Amino acid sequence: MHLISFLLRSSWKMIAIAIATGFLSGGSSAALIALISNVVTSNPGSSLKIIIWGFVGLALVALITSIISQVMLIRLSQNAVLQLRMRLSRQILSCELSHLEQLGNPRLLATLTEDVQAVADGVYQMPFLFINLAIVLGCVVYITWLSWLVLLIVAGLSVVAIASCQWFLNRGKKLLTLAREDQDVLFDHFRTITEGVKELKLHYNRRQVFLDKKLQSTATKYRRHNVDGFTFFAITTSWGQLIFFFAMGFVIFALPNLLAINAQTLSGYILTFTYLMMPMNNIISKLPLLSKASIALQKIESLGLSLSNRAEVLTVPPAAKTVWHRLQLKDVIHSYHTAEEEKSFILGPINLTLYPQEIVFIVGGNGSGKSTLAKLITGLYIPEAGEIRLNQNLITEQNREWYRQHFSVVFSDFYLFDELLGLENPSLDCKVQEYLKLLQLEHKVKVKNGRLSTTALSQGQRKRLALLTVYLEDRPIYLFDEWAADQDPAFKEIFYKELLPKLRDTGKTILVITHDDRYFHLADRIIKLEYGKVEFDKNNLPSQLRDV
Repeated sequence: MHLISFLLRSSWKMIAIAIATGFLSGGSSAALIALISNVVTSNPGSSLKIIIWGFVGLALVALITSIISQVMLIRLSQNAVLQLRMRLSRQILSCELSHLEQLGNPRLLATLTEDVQAVADGVYQMPFLFINLAIVLGCVVYITWLSWLVLLIVAGLSVVAIASCQWFLNRGKKLLTLAREDQDVLFDHFRTITEGVKELKLHYNRRQVFLDKKLQSTATKYRRHNVDGFTFFAITTSWGQLIFFFAMGFVIFALPNLLAINAQTLSGYILTFTYLMMPMNNIISKLPLLSKASIALQKIESLGLSLSNRAEVLTVPPAAKTVWHRLQLKDVIHSYHTAEEEKSFILGPINLTLYPQEIVFIVGGNGSGKSTLAKLITGLYIPEAGEIRLNQNLITEQNREWYRQHFSVVFSDFYLFDELLGLENPSLDCKVQEYLKLLQLEHKVKVKNGRLSTTALSQGQRKRLALLTVYLEDRPIYLFDEWAADQDPAFKEIFYKELLPKLRDTGKTILVITHDDRYFHLADRIIKLEYGKVEFDKNNLPSQLRDV
């Protein structure tokens, strides 16, 4: 029902048409069984021609309506999955960054990949499920037409079968739900393998403990819950088949001794039950897949609800201001909690003013709050208290998107796109080539139609490509988070002594998170953080800029 509700939200009209044609197909199939039964148990005589035309007509109706129903449901289900993928992706991108960090990448990846695929697999089976259900209902109508008393007996057996099967199904579903919870942890371990492979290779004991006590334990639990869950589904399938065969045997062997049934009616029962074997088996065999899809859909909707509760206001931002005078943080406070620590880290209250055309170094020890401050300044984190103003514009939900367009950032954990998205320009390739030469990458990377030939470079060179993107964005405020940490000494010198001053001379404000104390004298200001507080703000700005 959860999957059906999901499809109905997509397009109830298409569902209605598909179900109607499906039932028409099922009814035609049942009518074919009735026609065959009549031909087998009676002499058609002169009506043979009519029967043949009736047979052909019913077969064509069953074929055409079946195709129409399946095609419509397939299109509907795939559209619904597409909408699900896009809605979830938009919800993630519109959610507050701090909440996404709390959820963690493993959970998001598991939902985007495994859960969405499980739903896709489940809804792909929905057309065939509806067709088989229609056939079953059509056959039930035929059985009722033959004898309503037999229908009552079969219905009684069905109640027993459904009640017993439901118990197995509930048990299996609970175990698959536990397996899905294990999957989030498993994805976290996989992330450890991909991101921590060097550290695991270098430390034998760490690697063995991780493999034996973490990965092996979680993978074993995941396997056990899956095995136990699917075992209950397998029992359900076999139990359902047994009850079906019992009902068939009861009608063939026991019923003639209890009721007066003529040969035609008995033949109709036999043909109908024989024909029902395949659709009933198809329905029962798809239950594990549908249950897994239902669990995945609940997981997706749970994540979607969590994301929507922390969603930011979506606005189309106007053009950013190329000329600005003052960026102020007044009594700004931000805190966040981690599962490993009992206490939350609090940054602030921060009182800070930034001006155009200055180089500001943000320094401090590890954990002092430098990266958190950077995310607050750029609008990625939302202050819990205090206010941020650009000129006299108070930054709120309504204009935060606009505010962010003033910044170009290279974070320490940056992501490098191999295509220069959102920077369409007729002369883009020429500009990229100029910057590649400036960054000493022209012999390693080429550009064609805004696509870089490669990003498989050293970390320092990849950071230069990220810097290239920042140059192309040409925004008024730049922020670099430990950008020079992976550069060789020669290019580090170029970065601090040539690139930053040239950017400042073009009117840019540059914020640099750094530990390179040998270059501190090049900054116009140095802001030092300690335990989430501004310890000092050394201001060497010319007085004419401070008075703006």
